[in-house]
Amino acid sequence: MKIWVDADACPGVIKEILFRAAERTQTPVTLVANQALRTPPSRLISTVQVPGGFDVADNEIVRRTDPGDLVITSDIPLAAEVIGRQALALSPRGELFSKNNIGARLTCATFWKPCAAAENIREVLRLSAMPTRSSSQISWIACSPAAPASAYSPARLSGWTI
Repeated sequence: MKIWVDADACPGVIKEILFRAAERTQTPVTLVANQALRTPPSRLISTVQVPGGFDVADNEIVRRTDPGDLVITSDIPLAAEVIGRQALALSPRGELFSKNNIGARLTCATFWKPCAAAENIREVLRLSAMPTRSSSQISWIACSPAAPASAYSPARLSGWTI
């Protein structure tokens, strides 16, 4: 098993935890980003710098991921792709993405993407026929699964813990 990190958006504190886990478990960790990264000297920790551009790092991670590998990402479409390749996908916050929850998460991510750039979210929701309660309160079903936090514990992953 290898650990792949979508490093452009991964918080530094999570990278530090992964570096320590790599040494403790003797598991290779590769950070993929479109910029140069600093890593501690270790034979288990490496980086791949890709050219800048839309989804270039994501495509490189998908290309290199093997079944059973672990990918750390907050990018829902990337998580969906690696799950399709029989790899594990984990958010930097510890949420395990799976075949059971990635479809709903992908749907939410696809829906909310144009909303993030909109100046008037109420207007976007009105045009999409999304029901609203008032101008200050949006009525929608949360995208996160209704499972306890322990269900996403990194300790559940193949014998190594963070």
